[in-house]
Amino acid sequence: MSLIINLKVVTGLTGHSDRVAKVKFRGESKMSRTLINAGSHAVFDEIFEWPIARPIDAQESVEINIFSGAKVYSRKLLGTFVCLLQHLIQDGFVSVSDCLIDQNNLLVSHTNLSFDMTYNAPDGSVGYKWTQSEFDKGRETFDDESEYGSDAFASRKMMRSVVHLMGSRMRHDGGSSAAGSSDTASIISESSDQMDIISDICLDNVAYPVTPKRSRLQELLPKTEHVSHKQQYFTIAITVIEARQLVGLNMDPYIIIYLDDQKKSTATKESTNCPYFNEYFVFDFFTSPAQCFDKTIKLEAYQSKSVIGTGKMIGSFKCDVSMIYNQPDHIFYHKWAILMDPSDIGAGPMGYVKVDIAVLSKGQTLKIPAILNDDAEDEIEANFLLPDGVPAERQLSTVTVKVYKAEGLPKTNAGVLSNVKKALTGKKQDFIDPFIEISFVGLTGSTSIQEHQYCPIWNESITFFELFPVLCRRMRIQLKDNGSMSNTVVGTTFVDFQKISSSAIEGGSGFLPTFGPTWVNLYGSTRDFQMSDPNYHLNEGLGEGIGYRGRVLLSVDTKPVLNFDENGGMVTVEYGEVHPLPPSGAGRMEEFFLYSCFMDVSMINKKFADKPIKFNISIGNYGNNMDGELMSALHDADSDSDSGSEDETEALNTDKKRKKLTVENINSNTPIYATETTDQNYWYLKFGPSKPCTFVHSVFSDQRRRMYNINILSKIAHKMEDGLAEVNDLLLSGTKHRAVVKFRQTMDQLANDCSRFFTLTKSLGSGSVPGRTKLDKERLKMIQRELDVISNKAKTLTIDTTSIRDVHDKIKTAGGFLQRIHLFTNEPQDSLPDVFVWMLCGGKRVAYVRISAKDVIYSLVEEECGKFCGKVQTVFFKLPGKKGRGEQGWAVPCRVDMFMWLGLSRQKKEFLLSLPKGYSVDTNVEDPGLIKLQDNKKIPTMISYHDNHQYILRCHMYQARGLIPADDSGLSDPFARVIFMENSVSTQIIEETLSPTWDEMLLVTDIPLYLPVESIKRNPPLLVIEIFDMDAMSKVEYIGRALARPLVKRSSEPYGMPRFPPQLEWHCIMRGSENAGELLSRFELLQVGNQGQTSFMPPSVEAIEKKDIGPVLPVPHGIRPVLKKHRIEVLFWGVRDLKRQKFTVPDHPRIDIEIGGQILQSSVIQSYKKNPNFNVAIKFFDVDLPENEAYMPPITIRCVDCKNFGRTTLIGTHVITSPVPFMFVPEVSKAISLREAISAVKDNKNQSDHSDKLAKLKSLAAQRSHQNGDVYLNMDANTTDLPSVEYKGKDVMSSLALNRDMIKQLEEGDPDETNLDWWSKYYASVEAMKYMDVSKQDPLDPIPIDVLEVEAHLPEMFYQLQKNTFENMIKPEIPLYLPDMTQLERQSEYAPSSIGASTDETLLMQKPDFPGTRWMSFKDALTTLKSVAKEGFKRPQRETVKFVIYCSELENQAGFRGFNEWLMSFPLYKGKKLGEDDDRMDRIVGRFKGGIKIYKIPFPDRMVSKTVFGFDPNNGMFQGIPSNEPSNVLIRIYVVKASDLHPADLNGKADPYLVLKIGKNKISDRDNYISKCLNPTFGKVFELEAIFPHESTLSIQVWDWDFVSKDDLIGETMIDLENRYYTRHRALCGLSRHYAEYGYNTWRDPMKPTQILVKVCKDLKIEPPVYFEDTIMVNGKTYTAKTEIEDEDGNVKATKEHLALEALHHWYDQGTVGCALVPEHVETRTLYNPEISGVEQGRIELWIDMFPMDQPPPPPPVNIAPREPKRYELRVIIWNTDDVILEDDAFFTGEKMSDIYVKGWLKGVQWDLQQTDIHYRSLTGEGNFNWRYVFPFEYLCAEQQIVITRKDSFFSLDHTEYKQPPKLNLQVWDADHFSADDFLGALVLDLRRFPRGAKNPKKCNLNLMDDGKAPMISIFKARRVRGWWPFTVKSEMGELLLTGKVEAEMHLLTAEEAEKTPVGTGRDEPDALPKPSRPDNSFVWFMNPLKSLKYILWHNYKWLIVKIALLLAAIAILLLFIYSMPGYTVKKMFHA
Repeated sequence: MSLIINLKVVTGLTGHSDRVAKVKFRGESKMSRTLINAGSHAVFDEIFEWPIARPIDAQESVEINIFSGAKVYSRKLLGTFVCLLQHLIQDGFVSVSDCLIDQNNLLVSHTNLSFDMTYNAPDGSVGYKWTQSEFDKGRETFDDESEYGSDAFASRKMMRSVVHLMGSRMRHDGGSSAAGSSDTASIISESSDQMDIISDICLDNVAYPVTPKRSRLQELLPKTEHVSHKQQYFTIAITVIEARQLVGLNMDPYIIIYLDDQKKSTATKESTNCPYFNEYFVFDFFTSPAQCFDKTIKLEAYQSKSVIGTGKMIGSFKCDVSMIYNQPDHIFYHKWAILMDPSDIGAGPMGYVKVDIAVLSKGQTLKIPAILNDDAEDEIEANFLLPDGVPAERQLSTVTVKVYKAEGLPKTNAGVLSNVKKALTGKKQDFIDPFIEISFVGLTGSTSIQEHQYCPIWNESITFFELFPVLCRRMRIQLKDNGSMSNTVVGTTFVDFQKISSSAIEGGSGFLPTFGPTWVNLYGSTRDFQMSDPNYHLNEGLGEGIGYRGRVLLSVDTKPVLNFDENGGMVTVEYGEVHPLPPSGAGRMEEFFLYSCFMDVSMINKKFADKPIKFNISIGNYGNNMDGELMSALHDADSDSDSGSEDETEALNTDKKRKKLTVENINSNTPIYATETTDQNYWYLKFGPSKPCTFVHSVFSDQRRRMYNINILSKIAHKMEDGLAEVNDLLLSGTKHRAVVKFRQTMDQLANDCSRFFTLTKSLGSGSVPGRTKLDKERLKMIQRELDVISNKAKTLTIDTTSIRDVHDKIKTAGGFLQRIHLFTNEPQDSLPDVFVWMLCGGKRVAYVRISAKDVIYSLVEEECGKFCGKVQTVFFKLPGKKGRGEQGWAVPCRVDMFMWLGLSRQKKEFLLSLPKGYSVDTNVEDPGLIKLQDNKKIPTMISYHDNHQYILRCHMYQARGLIPADDSGLSDPFARVIFMENSVSTQIIEETLSPTWDEMLLVTDIPLYLPVESIKRNPPLLVIEIFDMDAMSKVEYIGRALARPLVKRSSEPYGMPRFPPQLEWHCIMRGSENAGELLSRFELLQVGNQGQTSFMPPSVEAIEKKDIGPVLPVPHGIRPVLKKHRIEVLFWGVRDLKRQKFTVPDHPRIDIEIGGQILQSSVIQSYKKNPNFNVAIKFFDVDLPENEAYMPPITIRCVDCKNFGRTTLIGTHVITSPVPFMFVPEVSKAISLREAISAVKDNKNQSDHSDKLAKLKSLAAQRSHQNGDVYLNMDANTTDLPSVEYKGKDVMSSLALNRDMIKQLEEGDPDETNLDWWSKYYASVEAMKYMDVSKQDPLDPIPIDVLEVEAHLPEMFYQLQKNTFENMIKPEIPLYLPDMTQLERQSEYAPSSIGASTDETLLMQKPDFPGTRWMSFKDALTTLKSVAKEGFKRPQRETVKFVIYCSELENQAGFRGFNEWLMSFPLYKGKKLGEDDDRMDRIVGRFKGGIKIYKIPFPDRMVSKTVFGFDPNNGMFQGIPSNEPSNVLIRIYVVKASDLHPADLNGKADPYLVLKIGKNKISDRDNYISKCLNPTFGKVFELEAIFPHESTLSIQVWDWDFVSKDDLIGETMIDLENRYYTRHRALCGLSRHYAEYGYNTWRDPMKPTQILVKVCKDLKIEPPVYFEDTIMVNGKTYTAKTEIEDEDGNVKATKEHLALEALHHWYDQGTVGCALVPEHVETRTLYNPEISGVEQGRIELWIDMFPMDQPPPPPPVNIAPREPKRYELRVIIWNTDDVILEDDAFFTGEKMSDIYVKGWLKGVQWDLQQTDIHYRSLTGEGNFNWRYVFPFEYLCAEQQIVITRKDSFFSLDHTEYKQPPKLNLQVWDADHFSADDFLGALVLDLRRFPRGAKNPKKCNLNLMDDGKAPMISIFKARRVRGWWPFTVKSEMGELLLTGKVEAEMHLLTAEEAEKTPVGTGRDEPDALPKPSRPDNSFVWFMNPLKSLKYILWHNYKWLIVKIALLLAAIAILLLFIYSMPGYTVKKMFHA
């Protein structure tokens, strides 16, 4: 892959001196040899080569400098040449001969530089043939010129025009044009002169010759998608992956998704606040984009479901669909949505939900972005679901909408409905009951209802509390009429928040959303007082409004909420009242004057011709006398009566202005005219010299400044567009020095225009202007600031641009300026209402045009004027509402040329100066049509042009191509009709063709035009060309329309060069917004002079008599194309998939090829059922075709069925619009000789490359080693082993890189290769794909082969590193720098091309500065190696072999080009194309397979080009093609998996299974459906035997299994196997990256690489390969690879297969015969459903192998059956807990205590929940358990997920498989006896990666759970681990709190190991755990009363009990003493 420049000679140099050339490319310069004392001719004849790692960009260039003088400091620059490489990357070869330019960008006279450039692209592509042919033709022209190329510029100019035309045609063929704006009338403008066009047929319908520069300029701007109102299919796919950090304790969370009126929810996950869902949901809509993008997506998380409701909400997240659609590829992938509590925003995030959200429309596919870091997507803070620039911490703000009043609203129906309403309600008024409803981010608010008002006053506010920035783009404001049954929408408008705010940070230029107070105009349907409004949808904002519906005065203000006490932090809507706005608050009221003059009315449709016609013009309600609203705004001054006293004067003035307007001040209608016609096709109004005029006075607030600013910016952008387009023109034309000058002029003009804007608006920066809003001020400051920056940068560009390369580098920057200016040309605030012009037929509205007021506004400053103000414009009317859609909207109701002017009434005298000159006005004062102006001049209601001139129109209609089929046969009988003014002429009818060649000149004579001749020449009238299809019974059917302007010639001007005769031009034909073909024609408008000037007329043309037509005037010579003989060679291969024609399948088809009026017929297939191929494959014929390829006629392919008696029936047709891609342009020997020389140089270089580089590196290494004692690298040539390292002449180490992953792999141990399977390769390839940005990679090789080679050899490199280190260890303290290859592997531009390829000198002289490189010292390397050397040197296993995974279809990869390099497939169409969206597949009735080549004859003598198969083109272009005889083929289809399938069941799931069809063979796998799965892994291999060509289309369908109803088709994909079978890319069986004879990577092709290589060489007629010791040579190219292979027994033997395979992988190096061969791969194909055309239904991964049955039998198929999950058993022992929080209070003692127990589960609470016994009465938080959990589970190692198979419910028929991460959940609880247990804390450990436990409870803290602060381990690698982990809960503030610690032991065993060593759960046998040593006080008190007395009472109150007992004893003794004292006393006294 290289760029090669052959610098030949420089001539025309002055003097004699030493000459030196410097060639520069991509910053790398190369010097030529010095030519000593050279004269005027400096012959260098040197070759310069730059190796290329990435493709060349079209904007890159090569710079060549010619110097005089050999010394560096004395050189003098003689000249410079900069060559853009745009053509080179398309052609592959360019020969250039041109002048030098000096430092001032001026031509160095008489100099000429000649050189050739050759480009070998990395993928072997050479670009488009048509570009090459054009360029080669220009090159041949240059070669034939004189020495200095005097005519080179003219030739290049011709080539440029051809390229322009071709580029335009290619763009039109690519699809329909961009949709136009629906808010304003569509404008077509060719220049800034007087005559411009406003077309109702939209910007979509720009069909007249668009200047090439303007069409090319669109490529400089970013592509934007227009939001239209056409309904289409949308799919919104949402995947809820998981949630984290949900606020709450022991919750059962689930997620609900709301989208519009649809609601879907996930499953409930129990007892976790980090649930894992991984559920996929799809929402389908058939609606318009505008409606779809306004829908709100809401994600809500709930704690648990309940029988009654949804449960308690945790938090919610909402955004609109437009936010998703505006993302790259319309997707948010793996992003975290922030959940907020709508009732308390101040509480902060309530959790996070990880989701994927994608929006897909028709024709779009889901593109998954690359994952650059596995861990990065788990970082929540770095992956919020927010657009770029939106902060994560959004602040609660208020968005307040203040609604003041409305005016000009329509009255209610005054007809039947009004009378019914009056009778029912008793209300006599017929006014509406208006109110305002506002919808914003899912919230809705409304004002009060004002009854019986059409000018209501509210003065109310609606406040929305929402987080800012809001994730909703538009606010919808609707004015509604309150009704008893339902509300009616009066009008709708939208406020775009992106346009009314700025997020800029620099300079403090940002501002919050603000809007108004200003009037907002409402548009919708007209007020026709009908029972039902057919255009009611327009009132809802769905489409372009066709009538003015009033206006509303409102404002929008945004403020942050600083104090949550305002509303408690809730997201809600509040209402209030506001003070009335002063009358001048929205702007000072001014009287405006609108004037229009109807110059010409023509093209009136036939259905409007039978009634008189007039026109009505209105602005707002002024002039609208159709709805009875003419004076409504004039006399309704009550709306201003509530203003304050300070503005009473202003209100009074406004009243006076309105009331002085009377009916006499408004002449809005033209007189009534009867229609006339000249041809019964179109009618016109015969004005003659008198032109009717209308005028309207109106009163509106003065907001002209807004329109002025927009007009200035639009004109700046328009000038810049023209300038950049001209620069682009000059670059393509070859006049590059002029391009530099023009670019500098354009930038100068831009800087001046920006300064001019600042000058015109600087006075607005200060002072208060009535009606000037905050948004006006902020936008003006923002625009001024932006234009100031652009102006400064433009000036810098002007100074810095001195060369062609500078222009290419800076033109994109200038395009960015243009984009930024365009952003400001859309004013968000309304000013004046739009102008409506209605055509009235019989008193009814029938057609209209809507014109923006800013386009016709007048200003004294030219830059501020509207682009159509005071100019004549052509207007095409359109039908209103739904009538203007589809087929009805194709016809033009009428065309009007009119003059318009809008300005203040005090300026209305200025409009007279703008009227076209030459008019006169009747000055009769008594004429009621004249009204006095302020200066006593009159407002003319009729002007006259009496001076007219006669003209002749010559229409040169040559041909058309690519017309839309209008007949059932798929063809048309087209003719063209040219309409000019009231005249029309038609061409002849060409039957049954889509590419008619009329070759006819049409004449229109005696055309009177009243305008001056110079005005007509400067702005010729527009003419319309309509194409029709003539059907039976003389019925015509419309095909399309084109617009053009004639070339005008004055009578005194000679008919000759340079203007005459004109050249033909292509005009785009449009039907609605659909491209309907192209027309090649030209038009001349010739003024008829006096008899003495007849010599100035063109020569007469003789008519040609045509059969059945009569005399026809042909296109004159000089205008018609110049023809040259061409040969058309056609390969007739066969026809496929022919459908039934009138209930019979065609049996004898034939193909007819038509081009240039000649037809080539194929042979007739004798029996289509037996063999659909032609027996005579190749035919040719010669035909005269235009030499200019831009005029090439199309190729028509017809398929007919031949029947008896010579009858034929048309089956279908195919039209190739441009034959240029099929043209073959031969190369001359000069180019080939250069390539041969380069090849010879390469061969010599390859032979000595290794030895030279080895010697050089050794020398450098020895030199550097002796200098500083460091260790450096030497390379050993011709080996795949590692380079050696020398230190002072001794071997030390043998490696370049040390891979950290490899060290880790050796530490952990590698799996045995016998355990690897195909899925190992698959997952390794998927892992590699994660680090590749597939969208930016070459799709042919998304995983660079060089990287795979490096990965494959890294283990061997590391092995050699170990071995050589310990054998040759010397002085380990010496630093050895070892680059880390972890990042190096992932960057192909830095990776070495192969093992053994050297690094360059920079690696030896210094440390390579690779991104992500880590350097390791020699000592560290030895330390690492010693740790693994104790077990001896064991050769590690090789890396897993990988293959390529294509993210799209195999045939769509750039390197394969659809597998149609010689065999193409042309679909055959039949039937009409009904409309723009008619993409019905039933129009395709079959396919023709073949090839077409077009080339000029004879070939040049020096031609050395070869055909695709390497043959001489003189003998035919299709030599060497294989036979088309039937072939038996064994087909193996490997279906790996499907993803994101569209749900087909009501539960949001599907039960998919596969169905395969080819021909009549069908395989259904219905019995093996996969239950309830949208991402099934099939792992199926299907074998089919097919016979090509009978069975060549494979259909793979995915169906949904249903138990009761019929199965549903989810989607299907179709594959053309025949093209794969015969392609040169060899798509039979993909080439594996490495050859192996056993194991998981066993070679699966029946032919070995050596056999394949021999066969390929034989087929291409090149020499067989030559093998050397370790090298192979093929066609002069040499490749190196290893020559040994290891068999299954470990024996090493010699083999050539690796060498052959290396040559095959680099087959694209073989020049013209080379191409990229299909590697081993898996392709991803998109599934589509025919019922929902163009909308993706999912994707399927597969690959296909094909084996011819006549070759050796293939090996057994690869086993890709899904891996069965491996059965494991996890044993978890809960030993102890500590520091558990104490939740309860002791009943007797009041002590803090807890009854602790621990729960645990792995799969889920409902599946495998286990818990310990209870440790009662823990007073310290310590718990002792010695309890074992046993969790058996099934685990997929590759996917790292647990597999759970279960039934969803009792009624489920099948088990459903679920996958979830292996997470161990532990929870500590406090047991309660009479209430629910209390949750204390939780611990979740991801068994794949969790922190290593602490050794003791003191070291166990929260830092242990902080990722990155603790060492992480995997239970699947450690197998057994024990330690302490913390229990945590999340506080209300979102902080983690430590609630306890647990000592646990985890032991992972396989099922076999667990079976050998069984254990019991808990403390049961076998292997019972000892009982815990718990304190004696651990018991249940009411179950053990004695223990309770002992351990509760006695333990705590023993001294108190003793004291009480002693006290009681004392009291008892005292009582006994007192009781017995009297008796004893008596006894003692009486001695008893």
